Amino acid sequence: MRKTIRWTGLAALLALAACTPQTQLLLALMPDGVVPIMLSHLEGVSDGNRQRLADFERRGDWEGLARFAEENLAQDKSNADWWTMAGYAYSRLERYPRAVECYAETVRLAPDDITGWHLLAQAYRSAGQPERAVNTLSNALNVRQDAPVTFFLLGESYGDIGRLQHALDAYQQALRLNLDLAPAWLGMGRVYLRLGRLTEAAEAVKVLERLDPRMASELKGAPGWR
Repeated sequence: MRKTIRWTGLAALLALAACTPQTQLLLALMPDGVVPIMLSHLEGVSDGNRQRLADFERRGDWEGLARFAEENLAQDKSNADWWTMAGYAYSRLERYPRAVECYAETVRLAPDDITGWHLLAQAYRSAGQPERAVNTLSNALNVRQDAPVTFFLLGESYGDIGRLQHALDAYQQALRLNLDLAPAWLGMGRVYLRLGRLTEAAEAVKVLERLDPRMASELKGAPGWR
């Protein structure tokens, strides 16, 4: 049976990239060195092709990586790993509609891989379709309800569309599953600020000062902080 890639995404979420908020989270779900990780799961790939993939990422040649992934998909459209690789390349290129198409195929072919759902939801957010991100993550909960990242991303997506109480509920569920998930504390603190609940926001800052001082400073610099 062909192996399917499974990343937790938790560690990477704590090292957000320096770009737009949606792109930050999308790329954070794909850790640095993702190509070598993926190569360890790809079967039937020659050593030469493995080296080419690693070279694309090392050079930051996302156009080359996208073309190479598409070439392999032309030969085998049933390979979820290549769809993920293509989605990753298009995400790096900020060509989100195509990234959505690729990640949607990943989900269709490997519905039990929760990371595929996360990546698809983030691609929707980056494409300016947060409602679809909410729907995607709600569907992901039919697959698994024990992944804190799913609830965290649901909180982010609800925040995008102004459903703040739903966002709080989702962040709180994420923290029930992983109390040390710093991005969830940050997201929850931001929602508290939007609601004018400064005492709760200050409590989130205290937790973040222990978990991630950079995020604590970010929350204290958010609109609404006293």
